[in-house]
Parts: sequence; C-alpha cells; structure tokens
Amino acid sequence: MYVGEGFGLTQMEKVIGLARANSIWPLPFATSCCGIEFMATMAATYDLGRFGAERLSFSPRQADLLMVMGTIAKKMGPVLKQVYTQMAEPKWVIAVGACASSGGIFDTYSVLQGIDKVIPVDVYVPGCPPPPEAILDGILKIQELIKHEPIRRRQSEEYNQLLQSYNID
Repeated sequence: MYVGEGFGLTQMEKVIGLARANSIWPLPFATSCCGIEFMATMAATYDLGRFGAERLSFSPRQADLLMVMGTIAKKMGPVLKQVYTQMAEPKWVIAVGACASSGGIFDTYSVLQGIDKVIPVDVYVPGCPPPPEAILDGILKIQELIKHEPIRRRQSEEYNQLLQSYNID
C-alpha cells in the first residue's frame, strides 16, 4: 500500500479480500451439542458480531460460510452436499467439533466419518464440543484465509478439479 498526502493506493484484490473477510454471512448447520456452543458464541459474552458475522443466514443462497456443527448421519450427507451446492461462490466451510471433523466417538455404520467425505472443508475446529473461544479462533482463521485468497481462485483449474473430486459440478 502506498500512502501519500490526500490519497492512498492499494491493490483491488486486497480491498475485496478485506471486505469479504469482515462481512461473512454464516449458515449454521447444527445437529447436536456443538450447536449449543455456537449459540453461546453468538450471545453477548463472546459476540460473534464483532468479527463481521452478525447476520446469520438460514438460506444457503444468501450465505457464504457453511458452519457444520455436530454429528452428521450418512443419510444427511446428500442434504449437506445439496446445501453446499446451493450456496453462491465464493463459499467457505468450517467443520466445528470432533463429529463434523472426523465422526467423533461415533465410529458406527450410520455416522459420516467427517464432512470432508462429501464437501470440501476450509477450517477444522477441534473439540468435543469446542468452547466458544475455539469457534472464534476458527472464524479468525477463515477470515485470514478469505483476506489472502486470490479473486480468481474460484475459476482456477485446481478448484474445478477439487469440486469434481467431490462430484460437484
């Protein structure tokens, strides 16, 4: 960034990244105890709104951050994938807690052993359930990722190959 008297210059990519990172519209996909911790994160004590994620969206078409929290049954896999594909680009995903990240303690036939089996994940938040501080740390990590992501990454061949590996067109 170049700053002079009466003006400032920067790259458009940095401005767009900063704007995107500080105006996240999360879509909570909560199925169990991690959802309760997310509610605590949104409440006054931790106040997720301080990080530009005040407006929760319960419509995938109006969200850019999918926050998957809790145990995801294998039958929910296609639903989760449909929610992800309905989101507009650019979109990001956070897997909150051990169950969303790896199936948690439920190593059974009916539980999906990590949501990365059906959709790509950008940030994993560990814990069972993770405390609100860990969820806030995950939000800060996704903000850093968004700030430094090139504008044209979503049109790249690597990104298209990633989506094809998940059978997402």
